[in-house]
Amino acid sequence: QVQLVESGGGLVQAGGSLRLACVASGRTFGNSAMGWFRQAPGKEREFVASIAWSDNTDHAESVKGRFTISRDKAKNTVYLQMNGLKPEDTAVYYCAARRGSTIATMTSAYSFWGQGTQVTVSS
Repeated sequence: QVQLVESGGGLVQAGGSLRLACVASGRTFGNSAMGWFRQAPGKEREFVASIAWSDNTDHAESVKGRFTISRDKAKNTVYLQMNGLKPEDTAVYYCAARRGSTIATMTSAYSFWGQGTQVTVSS
């Protein structure tokens, strides 16, 4: 079993930056790919970014050039650096882990989820 705990959310003005962190515990990372998703009120949970065990990455078109996913395997931690934040980025951000080692963009591909951290961007 894997436990995921996110941190780093908060309130920021448009154009600002935040860095989210997700610490995994309960077992070693193994060869898990990791992902970040977000869910705004009244909307479906959507893909933001994914990182493979090989460190290949993929980002949603809406965040490309602004957000960057990375990981520190020694610390069992995945990060999401968010720059140039916009009001439409406001959502609860979730960290997720999957049993596979490759990138995945669908929520159904992930077996383990964190509790989420709120990001609010004011205009």
